[in-house]
Amino acid sequence: MAERSPARVVNASISGDTTAGGRSRLPALLRQHRPAVVVIELGGNDALRGLPLSMTRDNLTTMARLSREAGARVLIVGMEMPPNYGARYAQEFREVFSTVAKAEQAALVPFFLAGVADGPEPLKLFQPDRIHPNEDAQPLMLANVWPALRPLLPR
Repeated sequence: MAERSPARVVNASISGDTTAGGRSRLPALLRQHRPAVVVIELGGNDALRGLPLSMTRDNLTTMARLSREAGARVLIVGMEMPPNYGARYAQEFREVFSTVAKAEQAALVPFFLAGVADGPEPLKLFQPDRIHPNEDAQPLMLANVWPALRPLLPR
């Protein structure tokens, strides 16, 4: 992707973090950085730990609301669970992201790992832990996020 943006990016992520962790850290980050755009990509670790989906939804809702109230545009980046979690759980988990995005008037990327986790050769796009994408997956992930992020960026 040859397109560039003058936006300054602050990566406030913490590996292994849950939505509860993000929610607790967000107010200070909003005060410190005063972002124009907040990208929320959390929730996968909640599901992997078996945390209640209602908690994940409430935390994402609060983060989106706080970000919007601070003057930022919000992008929620959704995740999906592997099929071994069961069809019902996977569907309910997937819906958390779209429900929050709609309720909080946020932009949405339905599935961050589209074409990566569900592509023709997903094992080639993951690190040995089979959870985290590798370097080869990065262009696909960017292609998933950029169409939703680009319109939110200041010009």
